[in-house]
Amino acid sequence: MLGAYEPTIWNIGWSKGTTILAVLVSGYHRQAVAGLEKHVPQLNSSYDNRGPCGYFYVTSDNLSALNPMAKRVFGQPVEMVFPAEKGRVVVGDPLQSDTKLVTSPETTPTSFYDKDASIAGPAGLEDAVRKGLLRKATVADADAWADAVIQNSPQRGVPPVAGKGIPKPPRPPTYNAYVVLKSFTYPAGLYGGNSATFIIPKGIPRPDGNPGHSAVYDFNTLNCQGPLCGDR
Repeated sequence: MLGAYEPTIWNIGWSKGTTILAVLVSGYHRQAVAGLEKHVPQLNSSYDNRGPCGYFYVTSDNLSALNPMAKRVFGQPVEMVFPAEKGRVVVGDPLQSDTKLVTSPETTPTSFYDKDASIAGPAGLEDAVRKGLLRKATVADADAWADAVIQNSPQRGVPPVAGKGIPKPPRPPTYNAYVVLKSFTYPAGLYGGNSATFIIPKGIPRPDGNPGHSAVYDFNTLNCQGPLCGDR
């Protein structure tokens, strides 16, 4: 059983003498399996593909979902959980330094790549900065947002604080934050730790695509949209 929250390509390798009977792969977002011999049964059931068995992913706070799924598919509970670290997971005993892994060329990781698709995730944001579509946001950008909200909401009903005046509304964070400069399409995969903050200046069109879990501060509407807006 393989499960990850983020979109993932699992590239399978196995030691000599190991037999893989079947693979169940799941996750919240799209999952794919490479390196596996085509005669090995494979079931891919994720939230994104509305799989027939529902979905699970392996994290320390989501282990309760594993045994019900294992019993439904394999007729027995999970014997051991092996967490992935830095994009790699070993199922079973730790590998020896001289262990050589076998993998099948029948399905390669690159076979799942969409050559026409934009670069995804943080790399896609860096690419957009290089192309002049985005720039890194600054404290001045965050202050401008707070000032604009105040100017357009004169009746906020917030009393002044001694020595400080009327408190300003929450400002956009500047960590991993970007100002949209031109027409732009959000890269795929802006979920969880890959989410970002986007500030759209007045007169700049709203980007196409899916911002994922990112927060979008739009000067054209003075609204913030995204699951984290209420926390900022």
